[in-house]
Amino acid sequence: FMEFLKKGKKTIAIIMTLVVVLTGMYICAQRHGDVMWTSAPDFAISAGQAILVDGDTGRVLYEKAADQRAYPASTTKIMTALLTLEILEKYDSPLDQKVEIPAEAEGVEGSSLYLKAGEKISIEDLLYGMMLVSGNDSAVALSCIIGGTQQHFIEMMNRRADAIGCTGTHFTNPNGLFDEDHYTTARDLANITRTAMKNKTFRRMVAAKEWNADRPGSTYRHFVNKNKTVRQFDGGNGVKIGYTKASGRTLAASATRDGKNVICVVMSAPNWFQDAYRLMEYGFDVL
Repeated sequence: FMEFLKKGKKTIAIIMTLVVVLTGMYICAQRHGDVMWTSAPDFAISAGQAILVDGDTGRVLYEKAADQRAYPASTTKIMTALLTLEILEKYDSPLDQKVEIPAEAEGVEGSSLYLKAGEKISIEDLLYGMMLVSGNDSAVALSCIIGGTQQHFIEMMNRRADAIGCTGTHFTNPNGLFDEDHYTTARDLANITRTAMKNKTFRRMVAAKEWNADRPGSTYRHFVNKNKTVRQFDGGNGVKIGYTKASGRTLAASATRDGKNVICVVMSAPNWFQDAYRLMEYGFDVL
């Protein structure tokens, strides 16, 4: 009987030690790590790469191949918009200033605002056109205007990505048209998105359901947000969709409820909105 008690005491001691160690590891992870320990979602997603983060802290709530190289398509424009706004703020330059559209921006392939070389339009209208209806020509125009040349702006994009800790990102254009050397990861894109969402002007723009541009000489003035998150998802407040045949479907989405904020990125995702909505619901459940 005494031998049984001794063995029992040893077992209890081992169990208590394990509890203390695991508790310490959990606290350490909560204080110093980026990953929250939660159970995995009880559903599958179609995305090849995905990540869900706490929008306030950056803590990872879910990830799937989040460091695997993927192609961002028009979610590239999150960085283009962020950089444009940061440069304007740095030089205290007004958002509503009219600028002249450079020749390089006319006739850019893909989604378009149908800009004409020499047209006068505000930077604000260009930003809304780029973020709501994904104008590739608008992204080129902004890159030339803000960067002096498109190539210089692209260099600025890559430096900014490096500065915020992106390790798997390389930009070759400001709009996301497919290029083998134009890539990112779900983790990096979430990082870029979270950084951009800290900018109040950016947040206002990507949350807009529509925008009327001041373009007297154009019939294309009413922009409707292609990101259905702002209309379909409870608390949805942005941010950007992206698609090309070669890149697949990519969505960076954000939502806020009851003081909780989640940011989700799904890439190579046939069911992009369904994936994002399921993951964000999961995020609100575990936060």
